[in-house]
Amino acid sequence: MIFAAGLGTRLRPLTDTIPKALVPICGKPLLAHVLEKLASSGYDEIVVNVHHFAWQIRDYLSAHDFGVKISISDETSLLLETGGAIAHARPLLEASDLEPFLVHNVDIISDLDLEWFRSEWRPDAFATLLVSERQTKRYFLFDEENRLVGWTNLETGEVRTPYQGLDAKKCRRLAFAGIHNISPEIFSLFEPYGLGGRFPIVDFYLRACREHPIYGVVPGQLKMIDVGKLDSLHEAEALCSTLLATL
Repeated sequence: MIFAAGLGTRLRPLTDTIPKALVPICGKPLLAHVLEKLASSGYDEIVVNVHHFAWQIRDYLSAHDFGVKISISDETSLLLETGGAIAHARPLLEASDLEPFLVHNVDIISDLDLEWFRSEWRPDAFATLLVSERQTKRYFLFDEENRLVGWTNLETGEVRTPYQGLDAKKCRRLAFAGIHNISPEIFSLFEPYGLGGRFPIVDFYLRACREHPIYGVVPGQLKMIDVGKLDSLHEAEALCSTLLATL
């Protein structure tokens, strides 16, 4: 699943007239970069959620063939955030083989080997999160086995965790990279944890991680740009050019 429904407010004025998913990098929309990466990594059924300028994304996908089956999860009536988006797309994501599904933010440009990331799945996992040691204000907290135990905001000092008395300073702090593999068993857990409608998937992770293993996966090396702000566009162009030159 590609998260492509966001408003892209930090990319204004570009996103005043187009959705973030269609912001061009190296001559192609962000959405095209992610679709091509997924297709080349063996993914042949892809769900794209839409909200902001949804019709533009629909028209773009109708006009371009990426060699994969693409389904639309329509959120035009209400932007459901990340967790709500996954729950809403359940009929499109849930398969009979119970294999985990990948979720990828549309604004991530990276050199991640998705086949390697898929191979890092643990049999007991409910989700595996791509994380790295980059500097940021907000981190997931992990134990010595890279199992999720909480979240912290270094700027405010806030700590969120289901573990009473957790010492955040003793945890491994890792930054989320906007890519995760998720077990379809997750769909049956949203309601028991009091989640439904519109909610962030991080809320689920932080409520469920004590009873249901959620792991962080750290690549040996990762070149990645989150194209979330105008000042990241130049960096994204540079990384994209480098990645294209290595093909």
